Amino acid sequence: MADKNQVLAQQILDAVGGEDNLVNSTHCATRLRLVLKRSIPDAHKKVAAIDGVVTVVENNGQFQVVIGNNVGEVYKSFEALTGDNANADLQPESENKGTIVNRIVATMSAVFAPFIYILAAAGILQGLLIVINLIAPAFKHTGTYEVFNFISWAPFTFLPIFIAITASRHFNVNMYIAVACAAALVSPDLTGIVSKIQHGESVNLFGIPLTETSYTSSVLPPLLLVWILSYVEKYLNKWIHDVVKPLFTPFFSIIIMVPLTLLVIGPISTLVAHGIASGFNYLVAVAPWLAGALIGGFWQVFVIFGVHWGITPVILANFEQHKSDAFQAFQTIAVISQFGAVIGVFLKAKSTEIKRVSSSAGITAIFGITEPAMYGINIRFKKPFLIACISGAIGAFVASFFNPKYYAYAGLPGPITVVNGYSSDNPTSIWGILIGSAIAIILPIILIQIFGYGEDTTEEVADTAEDNNPNAIIVDDNLETTVFSPIKGTVLPLSEVNDPIFAQEMMGKGLAIQPSANAVVSPIEGVVSMIAPSKHAIGITSTTGVEILIHVGLDTVQLNGEGFELLVQEHEKIDRNQPLLNFNKEQLEQQGYDTVIPIIITNSGEFEEVIVNAEASVTHEDELMTVISK
Repeated sequence: MADKNQVLAQQILDAVGGEDNLVNSTHCATRLRLVLKRSIPDAHKKVAAIDGVVTVVENNGQFQVVIGNNVGEVYKSFEALTGDNANADLQPESENKGTIVNRIVATMSAVFAPFIYILAAAGILQGLLIVINLIAPAFKHTGTYEVFNFISWAPFTFLPIFIAITASRHFNVNMYIAVACAAALVSPDLTGIVSKIQHGESVNLFGIPLTETSYTSSVLPPLLLVWILSYVEKYLNKWIHDVVKPLFTPFFSIIIMVPLTLLVIGPISTLVAHGIASGFNYLVAVAPWLAGALIGGFWQVFVIFGVHWGITPVILANFEQHKSDAFQAFQTIAVISQFGAVIGVFLKAKSTEIKRVSSSAGITAIFGITEPAMYGINIRFKKPFLIACISGAIGAFVASFFNPKYYAYAGLPGPITVVNGYSSDNPTSIWGILIGSAIAIILPIILIQIFGYGEDTTEEVADTAEDNNPNAIIVDDNLETTVFSPIKGTVLPLSEVNDPIFAQEMMGKGLAIQPSANAVVSPIEGVVSMIAPSKHAIGITSTTGVEILIHVGLDTVQLNGEGFELLVQEHEKIDRNQPLLNFNKEQLEQQGYDTVIPIIITNSGEFEEVIVNAEASVTHEDELMTVISK
C-alpha cells in the first residue's frame, strides 16, 4: 500500500502535468522545487489545495511546493516516480530558464539544499563547544575538545566535495569525475603548496605562478568547476570512442579542469566572492544600523520568494576570510521575529485550530525553519508578518550598536544558534544578539495582543468566492449537526482502516463503511467544497460549517479516475441524499484495492465532540455521526 508521502508525491506530479512535463526536481529544507517545461493552467491552485501542501510559490523559473519538515521523504517518493529526474538533460532547452539572476538563485538552492542540515548540525556542535568552554575553560585544552572541534569543522573543510556531489546532479555531470576534481582542490598536498606560497616561495604550473588561494571551505570555485566540466565532459563524450570513453573521459576531464581551476577559475571566483562579502562588510562598518535594519526587516521577504540561497556564498566567504560574519547575526534576529509573531498569535487566538497550527509552526521556527510559521499563520493573517518584519528591523537595529557577529556558521540561523555569536575577543557581540533577539520575540507578542492578528486571508478568499457564487450556502448556527450515511454498508471504526492516516485520525475523527453498494450520496445539506482530480474523494461543507471528507477506497488515487463517475461539480450546492458519485466496486476489488470508505470530519478539532453511530450496518436513512458545536 502506498504511504502518505507516495500519495502526496503522485498528486503533485499529476497536477503539474506528469513526468513528461518535468525538467528537474530538487528540494530544500521545506520546499519541493520543480522546473517545468510548460506552465499548466490552475496547477498552482490544484497543488495548493492538496492535503499536505502548505502553499505554492512560483519564482526563479521554479514551481516551489512548500511542504514543511517532511519534504525530504516526499522528495524520495517523487524521485521514485520520476525515475531520478530522467528529463534533467532537457533543462538547457527548457522554456523556464528565466533570467541569469533567477538561474543563479535556482542553482544555489539545488546545490546547497541537500546538505544544509549537515552544515546546520556542524554549526550546532560548534555552538555546544562554545557553551562548554564558557562553563569549563579547561575543556579547550583536552583531547576530547580537539576531536569534536575538528569533527565540527570537517563539513566546512571539505565543502567543495559536498558541492561537487550536488552540483554534478544539477548540471548533469558524472558525479565521480566532479568529486575527483573537487578532492584535488582540498588535497593536503595543495594545502602545503599554498602554505609555501603564503610564506614567499614561488610555485609554477606550466610556467605560470600559482596564487595563494585556498580551496577548503570555498564555494564558487568548485561550483564553477562543475559547471564548466558539464561542457567539457559532453565534448569529450562526443569525440572519444566508446571503447575507451570510460577511461579517457575522466582522465582528460581531471587534467583539464583541475589546472584550469587553479590558474583561472579559482583566483577569479574567489576574488568575486570576497569582493561581494567586502562590500557588505563595508556597509556594516560604515552604517551598521542600516545593514541591521535592512536584513532584520526584509530577510524573510527573500525567504518567501525562495531567493535566500543566493547569499550563502557571501556568508561562507566571510567565514573563510575573516572567521566571522555579521550577516547571520542580523539574519537570526529576522528569523526569531517570525517565531515571536507566531507565539503572539498562539497566545491571542481562541480557535483550537489556529492554536494547533501556530504551536507546531513555532516548534519548527525554533530550529530556524520559518516557512510553516509564515505560510501557516503570519502571512495567512498578514498583520503578524508585517509586525514580525518591523520587530526584526528594530531588533537588528538595536543589536547593530554592539558589533554583532557569528563566529560559527549556522546552517539554519534561529533561536538555538544564538550562542554562535559569542567570542571572547568581541564580548559585546553576544549581548547585542541576545538583546536584539529579545526584542524580536517580545515586541511581536505585545503588538499582537494589543492590535490582534487580523482576518484570515484564506477566509477572505472564500468569502469573495461565495459572494460571486450562486451556489453559496448560508451557514446556520445549530448546536448539533447530524451526518447521515452516504452509502449502504457495514460500519467500521477508523482504527480498523488499513491506512495510518485514517486509522490514527490524522485527518480528523470519523468512521468507515465497508460498502455493499456502488452509489455514494450526500450525507448532509451543504456545498461540494472539493473533488479530487482522480474522482475518488469528495469534500462537503455543511450549512453548519462541518467539513466532511468521503474517501472511496484506499490508494484509489492511483486509478486516475478509472471506475469512478462524478455526478456533481465543485462549489455546487447539494441536498441530503443527492447522488454524488458512482464507482465500480467489483472492478476495484478485482484490481486488488480495498474498497472501504472512510468518512472524516476534517475540522473536528473546531467542535466539542463527534459522536459516532454504534450500528453494525447502515443505509442512506441512518444517522452516522452527530457533531456537537462548542
